[in-house]
Amino acid sequence: MESDSLPTEIILTHPRQSLGSVKLDWTPQPGNYLDLEGKTYAVLERRHRYHLKSGRYRLHKVAIYVQSAPRPSEKSLVAGRWVIGDASCRYNAHSELIRCAVNPEGPCDRCRYYEIAEA
Repeated sequence: MESDSLPTEIILTHPRQSLGSVKLDWTPQPGNYLDLEGKTYAVLERRHRYHLKSGRYRLHKVAIYVQSAPRPSEKSLVAGRWVIGDASCRYNAHSELIRCAVNPEGPCDRCRYYEIAEA
């Protein structure tokens, strides 16, 4: 790990509890997945914590809010970012967090509502 990595507090959203603090060598964004102590979590939100030092605010640590989630088996690259599911479907949400409204659990390949999106 890099020596300049900041402490990152991992907070489970439901039930609300802290899972601890770790130093990460990458910047977790909402929609990313994090493996911690043998479990996988989806990152929902990231917040920065600052301290006033020598008259300036400095980034002190990062808090990420997560929920337990399996890594999606289906992903599509859309405009340079990964989204869950088959992005060619009309109902795909084009989101890192939710697949679609009609079949949020997936999979897309056996969904009875699958329709190719019109261009």
